[in-house]
Amino acid sequence: MSDANHIDVSYVANLARIALTDEETTRFQGQLDQVLEYVEQLGELDVSNVEPTAHAVPLVNVLRTDEPGVSLDHNAVIANAPAERDGQILVPKINEKF
Repeated sequence: MSDANHIDVSYVANLARIALTDEETTRFQGQLDQVLEYVEQLGELDVSNVEPTAHAVPLVNVLRTDEPGVSLDHNAVIANAPAERDGQILVPKINEKF
């Protein structure tokens, strides 16, 4: 495998904030190197006559037709809400820190 395609497992583990033992680092480095070698082999294939596709199999929309129907009664929904203001349901504010 060329050095240009080498990915250091320790570096990736550090980025992902994953602590690896020396044994795990050695094992995962070998596995990652095998995967990258296989990807290099795939890059050698002649795909000039292969039509590009977004999906391996054709996708068909299996959803029903979007047609207007009966909705829930607004007053009944608001009556079941834990809190309400100006006809809208109030929910607690959530601030997540990463």
